[in-house]
This record gives sequence, structure tokens and C-alpha cells, in this order.
Amino acid sequence: MAKRYGGKYSPEPQEDDRPVTDPRNLPRPSPKEGHHPLESRTFWVTLMGSPLLIGAFFHSPLTMATSLAGFGLLASGMWMTREGLKAEAAYDARRAARRPAIPRKLFGGILTGLGLAVGSLEPGSAAAAGAGIIGVAGVVLHWLSFGSDPMTDKGMEGVDTFQQDRAARIIAEGEDYLRAMRDAILRTGDRRLEARVHMFGATARELFKQIEDNPADIANARRYLGVYLMGARDATVKFADLYTQTRDPKARQDYEQLLADLENNFSTRTSQLIEGSRTNLDIEMQVLRDRLAREGVQTPAEPPALDFRTQDLPGNLLIPSKDREPEKR
Repeated sequence: MAKRYGGKYSPEPQEDDRPVTDPRNLPRPSPKEGHHPLESRTFWVTLMGSPLLIGAFFHSPLTMATSLAGFGLLASGMWMTREGLKAEAAYDARRAARRPAIPRKLFGGILTGLGLAVGSLEPGSAAAAGAGIIGVAGVVLHWLSFGSDPMTDKGMEGVDTFQQDRAARIIAEGEDYLRAMRDAILRTGDRRLEARVHMFGATARELFKQIEDNPADIANARRYLGVYLMGARDATVKFADLYTQTRDPKARQDYEQLLADLENNFSTRTSQLIEGSRTNLDIEMQVLRDRLAREGVQTPAEPPALDFRTQDLPGNLLIPSKDREPEKR
């Protein structure tokens, strides 16, 4: 396997032989930046409507106007549909999520049907009826191709919506910090550093996921989502400016050590939040047992073992052989 040359007079001395991790193999960004598998269909539908745009200039002014309007409505419908697919991908990626505020795919289907109807419109009552049929068919085909929008909330029972909105805003701010770190480290042209920053982002997103699942924990992790990530972004920008000019190995070592310390802190905080949720569950269950005990309902710690000999079962199939009565002949 080819190995990069490094020596005393190399501009980038190699201090170790650790393999370079390809950033493309690292975890993907958060669900907000997810990709829906049907998202590419919107491009092909828009492309298939291009004859309306191209052929509009070879007809009468009325036909040209209807063709351009039809293509514009069709393209707008596909754009709205693509945004709806992104919102659906974010909805599916979360265990607890509210339905999208705007049914984008529904509006996209209506705009697509209108675009097809207007684009095929010609003078005459019979032609108008035919254009209407084409528009309705377009709406139905859009629904069959892309489905409907999520219309109900998912896993929102007992969730504080105010805390969830607050957590979503802070997590979005944290994602902006991580994105700025990735953009800044690209200036160094070093794939190993790019991979290191991606690994730090994956560790930070584990904390993001914990906050998304339990928005009440945001008070315990506010500094990690704001102050620490802001400091990491500022440090990355300054390091990238310095390293592109000097290629100082000491600065690189200090920066990598900083990322390692931040990763440890983020991992520790994530583990503490998980353990805290587990402790809160145990306390809640114990309080419920105490209340039931005051009402005279006993709740054993472990379920009692079944005594098969006292069960009304057909035959003696489940009674141990040593407890069976001898058969009478």
C-alpha cells in the first residue's frame, strides 16, 4: 500500500502511522439535514415539464402565457413537495415529533395539478374540461407517488412543547457551530483533521439526540450546547488560520488534544443524562408502589413463579414427572 513520504525536511512531518479516516464513512448529520429516498423524484418531474417551458415560445401569445404559467406552477409544486419530503424525513427520524405545521406535500400536489391543467389549457369549453381532468389526474398521481403529509403528532404524550421548542432552537444553534467548524477546518486541506472534526461532531450529536428525546434535560446541558460549542468553533477558526500559514505540529497537537477533552466531556454529560433519566424512572416507580401500598394493594418486587400443579390444565402435561401420581393399571 502506498505510504505518504515524511521526513526531517518535509513540510508536514508525520508523527504517527494512524490510518486516515475518510469523512464520507463517518456518521451523517442530524435528521434536520436528512435525505428522503423519494426526494430525487421531484427533479425528474420538473425536468419532464420542461417541454412546456421550451415550446412556449413557438406558439401564440395566449398559449405561451398558459405554458409558462403551467411550468411555473409545476416547478413550484415540486419545490413544495421536496420541502415536504424533508420535513417527513425529519419527522420519521425522531421518536417524538409534532406534525409539520404546513402540509407541504398536499399543497405541492395541488400546485402540480394546477400546473398540468393550465399548461394543457386551450380555447374552448371541451378543452377546458379535458384540462380539468388532466389536473385531477395529476393530483391523484402525485399522491400515489409521494404519499401524504404526517397529520398527527408522534410520541408527544406528556411532552412539554415549550421545552421541546426551546431544545430545538438550541440544538439548531449547536448545529450551526458544528457546521462552522467543518467549514473552517477545510481550509487546512488535511483529511485527518477533517475526520477528527467529524468525529467530534458525531459525539456532540449523541448529546443532541439525548436532549431531543428528553427536552427537560436541557438545563443540565445548556453550557455544552452553547458555550462549549461556541468556544470549539472559535478555536477551530483560529487554528485553521494559524495552521494554513505555519503548519506548526505543536499547534496541531494542542488542537487535537482540545477536541479529545471536549469529546470526553460531551460523552460524560450524555452518560450522566441517561443515568439521570434512569434514576428518575426508578424514583417514579417507587413512589407509585408506595401509593399503592397505602391503598392496600401489594406490589411484589418480582412476579410470583407459576405453580403448575395448582393450575386447571388439561391432563398432567405441565406437572413435573416426580410429582405425578402413579398410573393405576
